[in-house]
Amino acid sequence: MQIYVVYDSENGHTEALAKAVAEGARDVDQANVLLRHVKEAKVHELEDVDAIIWGCPGHFGTISSGLKEWIDKLGYLWAAGKLIGKVGAAFCTTATIHGGAEMTLWNLITPMLHNGMIIVGLPSNIPENVLYGSYYGAAVTCPVELDEDAPINLPSEDDLALGRALGRRVSEVTYRLIKGSQ
Repeated sequence: MQIYVVYDSENGHTEALAKAVAEGARDVDQANVLLRHVKEAKVHELEDVDAIIWGCPGHFGTISSGLKEWIDKLGYLWAAGKLIGKVGAAFCTTATIHGGAEMTLWNLITPMLHNGMIIVGLPSNIPENVLYGSYYGAAVTCPVELDEDAPINLPSEDDLALGRALGRRVSEVTYRLIKGSQ
């Protein structure tokens, strides 16, 4: 079972969350997880995976330009129906609590729906989601550093637990879908 995690990260906040998502996905037996920064990711690799999890920093309530540019390259996969039936999920980081996290997740999910993917979110029965999460994916707040010499405000352990929960859930759902189709 192949799980593909692609992310955009400018200052390390989203990269830390992406690594936690990948770690959670690896918790499920038989999951082979590919973790790629958007600058290294190749859209043609998506044809051979079972699930795709993508994420980025939220920029004014929408997708970062780096990930958006990469998603815009999916046209030929869309035209050929190559992503139909694959599992998809999203994650993001924002600088403020009300910085557009849910809007960013919705904007990340929309291309998945256009490609016929099966969206996996985080339901309320997942303990990590009760206080910190969103039903649309993993979204965490990492305040912007006010000084370039300040230490990076990386996601907290609770935030990383949320990312791991999303990755694990995607792997579990993907495994069930593969097993059920055999």
